[in-house]
Amino acid sequence: MGDDLKGRTAVVTGASGGIGLETAKGLARLGAAVTLVGRDAARLEAARAAVAAVATGAPPTSARCDLASLAAVRRLAADLRQRLPVLDVLVNNAGAMNTTRKLSADGHELTFAVNHLATYLLTRELLPSLKAARSPRVVTVASEAHRMGALDFDDLGSAGTYSGFRVYGTSKLCNILFARELARRETAIASNSLHPGVVATGFGRNDPGWYRLLLSAAAPFLKTPAKGARTSIHVAASPSVAGVTGRYFMDEREARPRAAALDAAVAARLWEVSARMTGLPA
Repeated sequence: MGDDLKGRTAVVTGASGGIGLETAKGLARLGAAVTLVGRDAARLEAARAAVAAVATGAPPTSARCDLASLAAVRRLAADLRQRLPVLDVLVNNAGAMNTTRKLSADGHELTFAVNHLATYLLTRELLPSLKAARSPRVVTVASEAHRMGALDFDDLGSAGTYSGFRVYGTSKLCNILFARELARRETAIASNSLHPGVVATGFGRNDPGWYRLLLSAAAPFLKTPAKGARTSIHVAASPSVAGVTGRYFMDEREARPRAAALDAAVAARLWEVSARMTGLPA
């Protein structure tokens, strides 16, 4: 796989805006047939049209899914497997942060459910399509926020004292651990994670006023979504990343995450626990 993605297929989650939309545009410019995944029908259609306007290969398609529901993720995966028997690139971009504790449709803490469990389940359900590709890549968007996370297997639901920033950081730590364990288990698939930078997007728009105000004040100092998508596109398509797996990237270069993200035993345990939580075999 190289920078020319003509004839290749790609799926990008969280693609109705922000980094996800810019990632979908970037892959479509390189010729990939991109499927955009999002929750809101109107925003998703607007995003699909924006990607179509720059696509150099097959027209993009879209798929609706609320990633907070494991049943919805399974339906999405079944639909994508039927549409895409061969999948070259999966970009796990969707993410959320909540400043107060909320539960998903399945009773899991919402940030953990969307950022980690949905990523885990969707990726595993799409393995048949990924394995059918010549040089498949799974790109998982994590964050430097993983450095403030604290993974507690006795309290994955964060039922104790709740800090939205800490819980978000923990979910991003899980993203890196998941990407590394996937690389270990599926050696034919290049699985890497990345930090996109601190980007001005719609992230946090549903949170309380003080958080929205904080993001608005910081916006002039943040990356644009287009710049934030560069590392995702690089890891998904660059020839320089061919054969590279289990790594963490930042600013289009390999970087070193915190030591906790490199713990192979913790990564293996997280995989097994996540399998039980999503009803999959370990």
